[in-house]
Amino acid sequence: MIREQTNSIHLGLLLHNHQPVGNFPWVFEQVYDEAYLPMIEALERHPKVRLSLHYTGSLIDWIEEAHPEFLQRVAKLVQRKQVEIVSGGYYEPILPSIPDADKIAQIRRLTERISRDFGVKASGMWIAERVWEPGLPRLIREAGIEWTILDDVHFKNVGLEDSDLYGYYATEDQSPVLKVFATSKAMRYTIPWRPVSETIETLRSLATPDGRRILAMGDDGEKFGSWPGTREYCWGTTSSNSWVEQFFTALEQNSAWLHTIPVGEYARNYPALGRIYIPTSSYIEMTEWALPAKKSYSFGKLLHRLEEEKRDNILQFMRGGFWRNFLVRYPEVNNQHKKMLRVHDAVYAAGASEETGLVQLWKAQANDTYWHGLFGGIYMGHVRSAIYHHLIKAENAADRVRFGTGHWQRYEFTDFDRDSQNELLVESNTQDLYIDPQRGGTLFEWDMRRSEHNLLSVMTRREESYHQILREYELERRKRLASAALKNPTKQVDGGSTEPASPHTTIRTKEPDLDRLLVIDPYRRNSLIDHFLAAGTTLSRFAEARFEEQGNFVEQPYAAEVMQDEESISVALRRDGYVRRPGALAPVPVRVSKILFLPLGKEQLVVRYAIENRGEARLQAPFACEWNIHLLGGGSNEQAYYHIPGYVLDDGYFDSTGEVPQVNNFHIGNRWIQQDLGFSLSETATLWRFSIETVTGSEAGFERNHQGSCLALVWPLELEAGQTWSVEITCTGQKP
Repeated sequence: MIREQTNSIHLGLLLHNHQPVGNFPWVFEQVYDEAYLPMIEALERHPKVRLSLHYTGSLIDWIEEAHPEFLQRVAKLVQRKQVEIVSGGYYEPILPSIPDADKIAQIRRLTERISRDFGVKASGMWIAERVWEPGLPRLIREAGIEWTILDDVHFKNVGLEDSDLYGYYATEDQSPVLKVFATSKAMRYTIPWRPVSETIETLRSLATPDGRRILAMGDDGEKFGSWPGTREYCWGTTSSNSWVEQFFTALEQNSAWLHTIPVGEYARNYPALGRIYIPTSSYIEMTEWALPAKKSYSFGKLLHRLEEEKRDNILQFMRGGFWRNFLVRYPEVNNQHKKMLRVHDAVYAAGASEETGLVQLWKAQANDTYWHGLFGGIYMGHVRSAIYHHLIKAENAADRVRFGTGHWQRYEFTDFDRDSQNELLVESNTQDLYIDPQRGGTLFEWDMRRSEHNLLSVMTRREESYHQILREYELERRKRLASAALKNPTKQVDGGSTEPASPHTTIRTKEPDLDRLLVIDPYRRNSLIDHFLAAGTTLSRFAEARFEEQGNFVEQPYAAEVMQDEESISVALRRDGYVRRPGALAPVPVRVSKILFLPLGKEQLVVRYAIENRGEARLQAPFACEWNIHLLGGGSNEQAYYHIPGYVLDDGYFDSTGEVPQVNNFHIGNRWIQQDLGFSLSETATLWRFSIETVTGSEAGFERNHQGSCLALVWPLELEAGQTWSVEITCTGQKP
């Protein structure tokens, strides 16, 4: 591997280390053991290997509490100028998605933390998910940052080639210059997946007599030990046989011509290659995921074909979707985002300090559930819940300043989701209820102020581009199994390799036949959804979205009126629609009225339904009131439960499935979040319940994920012409 070399080159490595706000503590600990600690130990063994490290604020906070000695070890590497620490948004927000004041403040907060812990001023920053918009340079420079690193695709979109990227470029937005480097996709896809010799030979081929070039690579630190199959591969049973040990040894052995250098040091010592103005972009996979599902699948297939054909002349102009389209693709992402903006306004109106919820707001801006791709994203229920927890916590702090500590209520018709139509927001010191009159008069957010939990943070089951990939994979797997069984009936065969491989190019599943669990919901899973069902509709057909809607009330407009007095707020919702009759040409005209009553100072919601047959024929159809609730109930969580007084459930976990007839009261809750919700019904109903599960991707492969649970209260209706049926549902919150 060592050969005499007169030309030279710089290698700028930047490892980005991050754990989401709200991730499980055991995940932090596991990744620390698998990736973060071994990397620092390797750097201590190889003092000639110099690079840049980025740790997000959420990760530093955990390390300070769990392993403070780790920060001291990193500080020593910094002091001997082996390691450069890089700044960024403290809680890793998507910068274009948050208000400008928060952009600057989050970057400054992490820079100040770096100065405190490591005794240096960070000159560079990591941009979350490399989501770039042209207005960022001015704000980044205002935050005190001089350089950053993006993907090579950002630069290729404006016509540059790989050969143009061995340095950095200067950009600006009516501001001082921001220096931008391009990370090498080729390096990202070969380190650590390919033999060390390939990387060394690539660098050797790019070295020049003047030695001014730099090949930069910024990528996730977790890929070195925490991604599937990489722990033993990267670190080995002993350090001497690991990929990282071989790599660092090769870097040191070739240090006469291969100069590892912190990226910021290169930025200080060398001029820019030229000016550049970069359009909105992210890494190519992110732009693929931002497209609608079918377009995303087609785009991905086209990309892979062009890559196989080595059509780089076309690939460089391939651009997928725009990151902000995630706010369109997923109403749940938009809901979370617009709640964040509303809380931002409240926090700043209250003075924008830690006492008014500013830090909690910043935590809630963490990017991890504001988008979705092949990995996690908005489908991570526990992280989604944590984001709302911090939003409600910030809201509580701000509202104590704005409205005092007594009981209060208010309501507002406003275009919350920014689609030109008003939603109705009812807020108080005990609970927030957000109502969408235009889409079924449903509840789409229900925040309990005491437990700081959004009960309705439930994901709808949607088609994703990777579902088609999963279907194709499972079809091929079954063909292989069938073929193997014919050849040797006693031998069990399944595909898949245990060799480490990039999750971008490798298909894994955590259990077989996941494609058979794919269900696509025809409507968003809000609560207070009004169904008229066909006779004989079963729980299984309802859960699998294989039932026929007989009415026209789901996601249709309701009229809304609000009445408020000193003791309560009442919301009257009404729709005149119809219900089809089997075998009849004309449907039955039906009026559905529901009054939501919220008493002052209580965790309580009373819903009073009235269903009126306004036609001349009999109305005979089951009526179902659907609720979709998020209580962190996945994996048979012992803290999350159903409880029906006087009835013993075979399975009382909140992610259980079942049918219970003749129910007039029951409880759901989660002891860990200190939230119980009791339902009391004036008319006995059949209770259907089931877990809402999606099939999503992760670094470890495709897996099922609990997104919440559906509760449907079902009543058989028989109404003669002019008759009205009514029921009252009382929901009372309390500690378990």
